Amino acid sequence: MAVHPVVVEGVIKSDGTLEVIDKVALPAGRVQVTVVPLPEVPADDPFWQRMQAIWDRQQASGHVPRSVEEVEAERQATRDEWEERLRGLEQIQSEGRAARPSKERGG
Repeated sequence: MAVHPVVVEGVIKSDGTLEVIDKVALPAGRVQVTVVPLPEVPADDPFWQRMQAIWDRQQASGHVPRSVEEVEAERQATRDEWEERLRGLEQIQSEGRAARPSKERGG
């Protein structure tokens, strides 16, 4: 059975306990936890100032980000469209291969 790690963020509390921020998408049972400290980004970092300005403008305009379900539905629709396109291309290739022998015989 393949094991795929799940990465979630958490917070180490002052008493040393770990609080996981996100729900962990794994079945109940034992897990191994590796804790990696995340760097603190200074409030005056130009990148984060720019990002915060964007988020503030979006919030002020009433922007509602897409849900996980909406994003996944769009991704699946894109996969389906490309699969359909691939089948169409394979059909064209198959028809081309089938037509080739008759042309080579002069027909």
